[in-house]
Amino acid sequence: MRLTTKGRYAVTAMLDLAYHSQKHPVTLTDIATRQTISLSYLEQLFARLRKAGMVKGVRGPGGGYTLSRGAREINIADIIEAVDEPVDSTKCGGKSNCHNDQPCITHDLWMGLSEQIRAYLKQITLGQLLERELVSEVAKRQAKQSEQVIDIQTLQERKSA
Repeated sequence: MRLTTKGRYAVTAMLDLAYHSQKHPVTLTDIATRQTISLSYLEQLFARLRKAGMVKGVRGPGGGYTLSRGAREINIADIIEAVDEPVDSTKCGGKSNCHNDQPCITHDLWMGLSEQIRAYLKQITLGQLLERELVSEVAKRQAKQSEQVIDIQTLQERKSA
């Protein structure tokens, strides 16, 4: 099974949001900067995540996004499914038509693997990931690096003005 960029980016963005929105809403620009994900791509992902009821937008100054429920209530499989990313290891997309419109000889094997992966990802929540020391270390490092990028951009803008 291969998880595509869409699923990986959705999980990454949601974990970033879970970490940084504990005190205030987070803008997609901030997530894009920290995670080096295209802002327009994040906008597409967050439209789907909002539709799935995982995030909510906060309007106005200081606005952005927050989780719509607790981090311990959002599992990784649901995030991936919310952005229309199937957790599927079969060649046929689970349709049982992989060999002459019939299941192939290994269809049940790949279906079983897909079910195991889905079950594993269902057991892991954003809250559990937030408790991991490495997640906290990386989030702090990324925040510091993105602040440095913003400082450099501000200096360059002042020089050119």
